[in-house]
Amino acid sequence: MKNMVMMYGPSNMIINKICKINSRQMNKISKHTIAIFQAVLAAALYALSAPFAKMLLQEMPPMMTAAFLYIGAGLGMSIVGFGRNIHRKGRTESRLTRKELPHTVAMVVLDIAAPVFLMFGLTMTAAANASLLNNFEIAATAIIALFVFREAISRRLWFAILLITISSVLISVESVESFSFSVGSLFVLLACVCWGFENNCTRRISNKDPLQIVVIKGFCSGLGSLAIASAAGEQAGNFVYVPAILLLGFVAYGLSVFFYVYAQREIGAAKTSAYYAIAPFIGVALSFLVLGERPNWLFGLALLIMIAGAWIASVDRKKSVITN
Repeated sequence: MKNMVMMYGPSNMIINKICKINSRQMNKISKHTIAIFQAVLAAALYALSAPFAKMLLQEMPPMMTAAFLYIGAGLGMSIVGFGRNIHRKGRTESRLTRKELPHTVAMVVLDIAAPVFLMFGLTMTAAANASLLNNFEIAATAIIALFVFREAISRRLWFAILLITISSVLISVESVESFSFSVGSLFVLLACVCWGFENNCTRRISNKDPLQIVVIKGFCSGLGSLAIASAAGEQAGNFVYVPAILLLGFVAYGLSVFFYVYAQREIGAAKTSAYYAIAPFIGVALSFLVLGERPNWLFGLALLIMIAGAWIASVDRKKSVITN
């Protein structure tokens, strides 16, 4: 009997260890799966912005539209935060402090400029073009991270940047014969550059509460854009469409950034980017379905190059780049 106990004792210990390991692995797999779902969901939600914003721009001027999009993100995420506080007695996320104030202010200012440029771009170019051009944000973020914030960039990512830049140039060309650039596409590229700077600023505060970050982005950037729009003499247009713009802002800006930050925490910036990089391509598909836009052969070529560049950038294992 003693021998049996001695024999089965170590066996039970091994089995218990295996069970614990399997339990931890299952928990890790579960979190990993949830993170992938969050990243894909963030991409899908953001993809709604270009085609539906273009439709709403027929009823609302560009700067006003940008303002209400961000205000919608702030309002919606405030409601989410209220619901979270009811269900959670204790606060589990770190709050922003004065130490993060410079990067927070820069984030807000850049978030005012970027959507304004994007809305102007959408009034002058196809929504499909604008959706695809959004991937230039990957290149802009990486270049800014290298030259401004002194972060290392891998050779693979440099090659991806080159492909994305070539693709962006092809989409921006109005006519191959005259090689004239679309003003609308240039506005979209300016938006990407602003978001590139904003990404690097947001990265410095990404360890703080994502919901608080989105709420600050929403209200401060939205009210700032609203003030600029009023100073520029823009009229609000048809107020009937304001609720629709607020809802689009909550979904495409607020929830998208919120899910993106949580996904990034679990699977890292590179893998999150791999899934988030599908957003422009979903936007292109929606533009074809919703707006009935039809691409030319130049767009098809740019699309193939952009897919290659986005894929190479997303599988890069360095964590120097964080996208929107």
